[in-house]
Amino acid sequence: MPPSRRAFLLLSLLGMTGCAAERPNAGRLRLVTGTAGGLYEALGSRFAAELTASGLTTTAIPSTGSVENLTKLADNHADLGLALADSADTFVRHRRRPVAALARMYMNYVHLVVTASSPITRARDLAGKKVSVGLEGSGTQLTALRVLEIMGLRVQTRNMGLDESLDALQSKAIDAAFWSGGVPTPALAARRGLRLVPLGDVVGRLRRTYGIVYETALVPTGVYGSPEPVQTVGTPSYMVCRVGLPEDVAYDVTRVLFESRDKIGAPNAPGMVLARRYAIGTGVVPLHPGAARYYRSVYG
Repeated sequence: MPPSRRAFLLLSLLGMTGCAAERPNAGRLRLVTGTAGGLYEALGSRFAAELTASGLTTTAIPSTGSVENLTKLADNHADLGLALADSADTFVRHRRRPVAALARMYMNYVHLVVTASSPITRARDLAGKKVSVGLEGSGTQLTALRVLEIMGLRVQTRNMGLDESLDALQSKAIDAAFWSGGVPTPALAARRGLRLVPLGDVVGRLRRTYGIVYETALVPTGVYGSPEPVQTVGTPSYMVCRVGLPEDVAYDVTRVLFESRDKIGAPNAPGMVLARRYAIGTGVVPLHPGAARYYRSVYG
C-alpha cells in the first residue's frame, strides 16, 4: 500500500476514535445522582426519565453524592450529575478538576439532626459526641467537616448514609447526624422523634473562610414537626456535566430541564428557584457552552 494511502487510513482511524470519545456509550447519557432517600436520587431519576422520553436516552446512577459525582464527571465516567456548590467550588478552584455547569438548581439545607430528647441544642454541644458526617465522597461530609473545623470541635466521626444515620440515631448508636439536602427531605420527614439543631451562627464563619457559596437558610415552622423556624447553613445545588459533553446535547439537556421542571418534582420548598435568571449563577463553575447557548436563546 502506498505511504500516502496508509497515512490517509491512519488519519481516518484517528478521526473516528476522536468522534467516539465525544459520544460515549453510543449516545446514552449517564446521570449520577445520590443516596437512597435523598432528593438527588429522586430528582435525578425523574429527570433521567424525562430526558429519555425526549429522545436523550439517560440512565440514572446512584452514588454517594457530590464529590463522587464530580470525580466521575471529571474522569469521563459520567455525563451529567448533581453537586453541592461548595463541593463544586472546591473541586474546580482548589483541585483544578474540569467540570461544567448546566444550571443552578435549588437551595440545599444543612441538617444537624438529633433525637427529640437529646441534650444537644447547639453545635458546640457536639464536642466529644459520636456524629455521622455522611458517606465518604458525599457533599454532606465535606460541609459537615467544615462546620466542625470552623467551630473547633473534636467529635467521634462516623461515615453513614442518611437512612443508616437515622437508624443509628434512633437506636442511640450515635448522638447526632449531618445531612445536606432539600427541605423537606422525604426520608427524614417520614421519621418521628427527631429534631434539627440550629446552625445559623456558623454561616458567617464559613463565608469568611470558604466564600459566598454559603448562605443563611431558614427551615420553616412545621417542617419535620418543628414548632418554630430553624436557622441553618444553605448552599445551592448545581446540575453539572463533563466538559466534553457535545454542545448540542448540553443545549438539549438544559432545555428539557426547564421544560420538565414541573414534572420532575424539583423540591417545592423555600430556596427552590429553578428559574432561568437564577440558574446561570454557578459561581466559579463555568456554564457549558451548550447551556449558555440555551440561556441566550431565551433572553436574546
